[in-house]
Amino acid sequence: MKYDPQIHHRRSIRLKGYDYTQAGAYFITICSHQRGHVFGEIVNGEMKLNTWGETVRVEWFKTAALRDNVELHEEEFVVMPNHVHGIVWLNDVGTRRRRVPTEKFGKPVVGSIPTIIRAYKSAVTYAINGLEKSRGGVIWQRNYYEHIIRNEKELNTIARYIYYNPFNWQLDRDNENNTRNLSTPETIEDYLLDAEEIMGVKTL
Repeated sequence: MKYDPQIHHRRSIRLKGYDYTQAGAYFITICSHQRGHVFGEIVNGEMKLNTWGETVRVEWFKTAALRDNVELHEEEFVVMPNHVHGIVWLNDVGTRRRRVPTEKFGKPVVGSIPTIIRAYKSAVTYAINGLEKSRGGVIWQRNYYEHIIRNEKELNTIARYIYYNPFNWQLDRDNENNTRNLSTPETIEDYLLDAEEIMGVKTL
């Protein structure tokens, strides 16, 4: 199916600041532990999920089912051999707090992006360890990458990048055998640059 921005985007960007509970769209990338190829493989430009990869996909969409302020779309998420990309939409739910506290270590803010991603990673780890009948298996890198999407052009570029990620695996910097001979991404800016280069358009 060809990417169609008219189908895949249903709203304008409303994000105005850095409050990670604020309504808007967030580009999320999470890598597997040591970037191991543990979620499946690319075959003829398509991602073939293994059992771990399917668990990763299922748990992503459970996030929206469990949280009223989260909206997720199939075409804005992809599981790759060693990472996932997704767009998380946060919606206003109920009465907004006058001042949202800044998230601090050990003091998560309910409904914030860090809390949502932390819970997702934990759910995947728990489920996969259950499948393997093991305890303490490490699935993810310790951290993750996030980017606040600020406008429609940026949203469209990132969403297309996610949608076509399996097809462009030979160009992907997370593929150590990429044809561009580039090193693995170290920052979210590296991923945004990849999106711009591969899609052939500037986001800003």
